[in-house]
Amino acid sequence: MNTSQSEFIAVRGIRLHVRRWGNPEAPALFMLHGWMDVAASFQFVVDSLGGDWQIIAPDMRGFGLSDWPVAERGSGSYWMQDYLADLDVLLDHYAPHGEANLIGHSMGANIVCLYAGVRPERVRRVVDLEGFGLAPAHAAQAPKRLLTWLDELRDPPQLKRYASLDEVAARLIRTNPRLAPQRAQFLAQHWSKPDGEGRYMLLADPAHKVRGPTLYRLDEVMAVWRKVSAKVLHVEAASSPTLAAIAGDIPLAEFKARFEAFPNWREKIIDGAGHMVHHDQPEQIAALIEGFCA
Repeated sequence: MNTSQSEFIAVRGIRLHVRRWGNPEAPALFMLHGWMDVAASFQFVVDSLGGDWQIIAPDMRGFGLSDWPVAERGSGSYWMQDYLADLDVLLDHYAPHGEANLIGHSMGANIVCLYAGVRPERVRRVVDLEGFGLAPAHAAQAPKRLLTWLDELRDPPQLKRYASLDEVAARLIRTNPRLAPQRAQFLAQHWSKPDGEGRYMLLADPAHKVRGPTLYRLDEVMAVWRKVSAKVLHVEAASSPTLAAIAGDIPLAEFKARFEAFPNWREKIIDGAGHMVHHDQPEQIAALIEGFCA
């Protein structure tokens, strides 16, 4: 197993934890994890890379070993725009010149796809692992969404605590039955920490569970995607349950027509994998990344 080095970078008033693997003089791959995940999630892909790369993967704000921004009412606040601004600072720090290779999973995929449209001159390649966006929202949903947000601020969601690392690993396997036990044990060590009271807490701010007050504006997202000049590789699990859940009643072909907004987009379907494609088939994911970014 390749060993990562930890660094802490001051980013917009907080410290972000960054994992780095590989040769610091080699071409860089920036990897952004998904919601309720951590940078160490890419360990199995890193171990499967055959070329000479440096891998730079932050724990996004409020996850892993990165700081939790604290809002006035005592809970963190997380906006997609914050993640974009954090990535902007990280790229200026680690790759201040030229174009970068961006890889993202799920939430991280949505971040890198947006960033590639906002600063197209800074992005060379985008690898989107199971990033779909959300179903289009409708104005009639706004009153309920605002009410839900206010109620959750008043009574914030909490995250479960676990009796042991084995229980954390078992939780990961319940979510992803394809996850090998040894990989679950590794992830559990980076996904949680002792809470000082004999149990294990997840390394995530519970405020991530608060649904934001604004609706998902697909038309605006697609307008950003149309500005992407980098080649985009979308990687999706065969019969992806996440895609089906997000699309809901929308036919899948109609839902995925949104990707036509990207000027240069291609797709790869992975068998034997679920939403966590980088855990289930890391060798295939590593080969796709290297072939696309070489």
